Amino acid sequence: MADLLLKLILGPLLLLQGWHTRRVTPRLPEAGGDRHGEQGSGPPLRLLLAGDSSAAGVGVTEQSQALAGQLAERLASHYHLHWQLIARSGVDTVELTKLLQAEPPRQFDAALLLVGVNDVTGSRSTGAWLEAFEQLLELVRNRFGVRRLIVFPVPPMHLFPALPQPLRWYLGLRARRFNQGLMELVERRPDCELVGPLPLAGPLMAADGFHPGAEIYTLWADRVAALLRPQPQQAFQQEKAT
Repeated sequence: MADLLLKLILGPLLLLQGWHTRRVTPRLPEAGGDRHGEQGSGPPLRLLLAGDSSAAGVGVTEQSQALAGQLAERLASHYHLHWQLIARSGVDTVELTKLLQAEPPRQFDAALLLVGVNDVTGSRSTGAWLEAFEQLLELVRNRFGVRRLIVFPVPPMHLFPALPQPLRWYLGLRARRFNQGLMELVERRPDCELVGPLPLAGPLMAADGFHPGAEIYTLWADRVAALLRPQPQQAFQQEKAT
């Protein structure tokens, strides 16, 4: 009811601001460079990264500056890492699911999923998005054998410099509602964990004011690497086994 009331009151202004923002915001390309690799030494880790423009590295020039490349560099200090990035700018959760369905089945130990911004900017309700997200989780688990699902929350869109007010406030509100539902979904699944909250500072964002810059990707990579690095007891057991 609250969403309907907001749309009735603010709808024309939000539509106008959304159209204007899309028209004037620079369209940055996806980061160049390899989207898969094998590096490092130690116990094996097969990692899948999948998502939208932030997963694809929009906001920086090369994958080595983006989340995938920076995370791979950190994990290679602890693992013999095989990693694969499957990402495309502009996809929402349903479209990412279809993108992954088109991939040949293969095995990964862990998957990192970054998607949701385009669902927030679209017309999908919180409930419909959570249903789509759970279908995405099931696909990744069943098609790629993943037993550890690491999920990024929707970024804090109320901090995006590219968005004018009240559009920024409205999309930020939707993002927070999505994340509240996502937190509840993750808590119900023992195979799933949530990264967060995401560091996102306006001055460190890309030139479009909508995507992360290199320093933000560094902060994100540090946070995910801390989750995936072997824990002290696990490292001790691996040392005993060698």
